[in-house]
Amino acid sequence: MAKIKYIEFDGREHEIEVKNGLSVMEGAVRHNVPGIDADCGGACACATCHVYVDEDFLDVTGRPSAMEESMLDFAENVQPNSRLSCQIRVSDDLDGLIVRLPENQH
Repeated sequence: MAKIKYIEFDGREHEIEVKNGLSVMEGAVRHNVPGIDADCGGACACATCHVYVDEDFLDVTGRPSAMEESMLDFAENVQPNSRLSCQIRVSDDLDGLIVRLPENQH
């Protein structure tokens, strides 16, 4: 299990323990974190779970796959640390992960 901090665009924080094997998106949805819409339910078929991964965790979360990169083309304000949270699997290595949410997911 890993503690993950989700920071909304306005600065509100949600620190949640997420079970290993779930995605960062699933942790947010199960705990009603505002700002992660997850319209496709985690199938990497939309970009409504876009997050900015804290710089300290970029190596741990890894690089986006080609499919994820193509879906990020539909997200707004993509940055080098942008990821789709449905594609980040939770493990003990992600304990302390911080993800920031964009202003909107459309």
